[in-house]
Amino acid sequence: MDQLFNDKDQAIGDADLDTAPGQVAQTTEGEQSNGSKSDDPKFGEQLKQLEGIVTQLESGQMDLEDSMKAYGEGVHLIQSLQEKLSSAEQKMSVMMDEITPQG
Repeated sequence: MDQLFNDKDQAIGDADLDTAPGQVAQTTEGEQSNGSKSDDPKFGEQLKQLEGIVTQLESGQMDLEDSMKAYGEGVHLIQSLQEKLSSAEQKMSVMMDEITPQG
């Protein structure tokens, strides 16, 4: 799985290939269309999805087209997870600044 994260920058360019919208659209649509948290999958759920994709890709049992689709879905999940982590880090930083005495 670390390799998938390390190859993220290259994968973003590869994700522009002709991938079927399916699950990818579901993962990102709620976040982009209205920002509603109710449509936004939880971090743990997305991480499990990503782990499942990595397991499938590592198995070598998928044909090329399905592998490309799964890879694209993984890239979108990584982007979403990174955004959530960044947001959480910012919130934690604000909370720490609030409780840290200035002086």
